[in-house]
Amino acid sequence: MSRIHAEVALYPLKTSNATEVINNSINSLQNHRITYNVGSMDTHIQGNDDEVWRSLRTLFDEAKNKGEVSMVITVTNAAD
Repeated sequence: MSRIHAEVALYPLKTSNATEVINNSINSLQNHRITYNVGSMDTHIQGNDDEVWRSLRTLFDEAKNKGEVSMVITVTNAAD
Protein backbone atom coordinates (compact mmCIF):
# COMPACT_ATOMS: atom_id res chain seq x y z
CA MET A 1 0.00 0.00 0.00
CA SER A 2 1.30 3.43 -0.84
CA ARG A 3 2.13 6.13 1.68
CA ILE A 4 0.88 9.69 1.57
CA HIS A 5 1.62 12.88 3.45
CA ALA A 6 -0.97 15.46 4.49
CA GLU A 7 -0.49 18.97 5.82
CA VAL A 8 -3.61 20.05 7.69
CA ALA A 9 -4.69 23.21 9.49
CA LEU A 10 -7.85 23.52 11.59
CA TYR A 11 -9.62 26.83 12.09
CA PRO A 12 -12.42 26.67 14.68
CA LEU A 13 -14.96 29.42 14.03
CA LYS A 14 -17.11 31.49 16.39
CA THR A 15 -15.44 30.21 19.56
CA SER A 16 -13.25 31.55 22.31
CA ASN A 17 -11.88 28.01 22.87
CA ALA A 18 -10.06 27.51 19.56
CA THR A 19 -6.92 26.11 21.20
CA GLU A 20 -8.95 23.53 23.13
CA VAL A 21 -10.82 22.45 20.00
CA ILE A 22 -7.56 22.07 18.05
CA ASN A 23 -5.77 20.20 20.85
CA ASN A 24 -8.68 17.78 21.37
CA SER A 25 -8.79 17.10 17.65
CA ILE A 26 -5.05 16.46 17.47
CA ASN A 27 -5.26 14.14 20.48
CA SER A 28 -7.79 12.02 18.57
CA LEU A 29 -4.98 11.08 16.15
CA GLN A 30 -3.34 8.90 18.79
CA ASN A 31 -5.69 6.04 17.89
CA HIS A 32 -4.44 5.87 14.29
CA ARG A 33 -1.43 4.08 12.85
CA ILE A 34 0.17 7.22 11.44
CA THR A 35 3.02 9.50 12.31
CA TYR A 36 2.29 13.14 12.88
CA ASN A 37 4.13 16.28 13.88
CA VAL A 38 2.34 19.28 15.30
CA GLY A 39 3.61 22.69 14.26
CA SER A 40 2.58 26.17 15.29
CA MET A 41 0.14 26.57 12.38
CA ASP A 42 -0.43 23.06 11.01
CA THR A 43 0.02 19.35 11.53
CA HIS A 44 1.88 16.99 9.19
CA ILE A 45 0.50 13.46 8.93
CA GLN A 46 2.17 10.49 7.22
CA GLY A 47 1.03 6.93 6.74
CA ASN A 48 -0.68 4.58 4.36
CA ASP A 49 -3.51 5.97 2.27
CA ASP A 50 -6.38 4.55 4.29
CA GLU A 51 -4.99 5.55 7.69
CA VAL A 52 -4.21 9.12 6.63
CA TRP A 53 -7.68 9.62 5.15
CA ARG A 54 -9.28 8.10 8.27
CA SER A 55 -7.20 10.33 10.52
CA LEU A 56 -8.23 13.43 8.56
CA ARG A 57 -11.88 12.43 8.94
CA THR A 58 -11.39 11.88 12.68
CA LEU A 59 -9.65 15.23 13.03
CA PHE A 60 -12.52 17.05 11.31
CA ASP A 61 -15.27 15.11 13.11
CA GLU A 62 -13.73 15.83 16.51
CA ALA A 63 -13.51 19.55 15.74
CA LYS A 64 -17.01 19.84 14.25
CA ASN A 65 -18.50 18.32 17.40
CA LYS A 66 -17.55 21.58 19.13
CA GLY A 67 -19.02 23.90 16.48
CA GLU A 68 -18.22 25.35 13.10
CA VAL A 69 -14.75 24.69 11.71
CA SER A 70 -12.73 25.13 8.54
CA MET A 71 -10.02 22.64 7.69
CA VAL A 72 -7.39 23.22 5.00
CA ILE A 73 -5.56 20.14 3.68
CA THR A 74 -2.74 19.54 1.24
CA VAL A 75 -2.14 15.90 0.33
CA THR A 76 0.79 14.49 -1.63
CA ASN A 77 2.23 11.13 -2.55
CA ALA A 78 5.60 12.64 -3.45
CA ALA A 79 8.59 11.17 -1.63
CA ASP A 80 10.25 13.29 1.04
